[in-house]
Amino acid sequence: MEKLRIVFMGTPEFAVGILDTIIKHNFEVVGVITAPDKPAGRGQKIKYSAVKEYALSHHLKLLQPTNLKDETFLTELQSLNANLHVVVAFRMLPEVVWRMPKLGTFNLHASLLPNYRGAAPINWAIINGETKTGVTTFFIDDKIDTGAMILSKETTIYPEENAGELHDRLMVLGSEAVVETLQLIAHGSVTTTLQTDNADIKTAYKLNRDNCKVDWNKSAKEIHNLIRGLSPYPAAWCLFKDRGEEWSVKLYDAKIISENHLSPIGRITTTKKEIKVAVKDGFIQLLSLQFPGKKKMQAHELLNGITFSEEAQAE
Repeated sequence: MEKLRIVFMGTPEFAVGILDTIIKHNFEVVGVITAPDKPAGRGQKIKYSAVKEYALSHHLKLLQPTNLKDETFLTELQSLNANLHVVVAFRMLPEVVWRMPKLGTFNLHASLLPNYRGAAPINWAIINGETKTGVTTFFIDDKIDTGAMILSKETTIYPEENAGELHDRLMVLGSEAVVETLQLIAHGSVTTTLQTDNADIKTAYKLNRDNCKVDWNKSAKEIHNLIRGLSPYPAAWCLFKDRGEEWSVKLYDAKIISENHLSPIGRITTTKKEIKVAVKDGFIQLLSLQFPGKKKMQAHELLNGITFSEEAQAE
């Protein structure tokens, strides 16, 4: 059995759960690489990545290169004398980095590859109405998420589950997959499966303002999937228009009401406690939303301070 000397690369909260599990299973982590600090929020205060916070609190050797091909960084990385790199939610690596360790570089991806390669696999699995997803470990090659697969683990996506809830479950499942992969590598018993492409492969495109906007002409199910697939972050959004005013509203939680009606698509109707938007096959009841400059609220809280006319429209 080979003793592993691991360099871990990752940035967000998802990666922290995996790194923590690696440490708790007594694998040796000789270095951690994460994104450079960047200003965030209204005050533009310098914000550390979640992985940096963890690395500092556990006194792990930390590198934050801006350029992964920089000679100084590569020399420092080489000096850590790692024999394996583990990558979770980081960025694309140059060949000089992923080829460096003797035992290779493997990545954990939060989907059942080859489906949902790309930046936002958890979100798109829900947005597209999938009923199952999972995690996959694979050896990195020169393209994004295309390398030879080591192992995968599958889980159900529940009908009302949102991206945040699925994220937390996949972090646990991913931790198990990474530990199993490390054990296989340490024992020299890895077998890999090549990914095969076909026309039906779905992609996890980067999320942007356009693909997070609700199209009220779609079916209730598609709209509901979009809202839960983007909750709590970055959040689906739409415009509310009423009496000549317009608000950009974030939508966090909703449910489908299947009902025949004659309301125009996008028409907003309210009671003292409920906000509903008409769609072609019923209504979307908005349970939790956020108006500009306000905190996220339940619908009944929002309706304490705002009233809509009968002409109010969601677009």
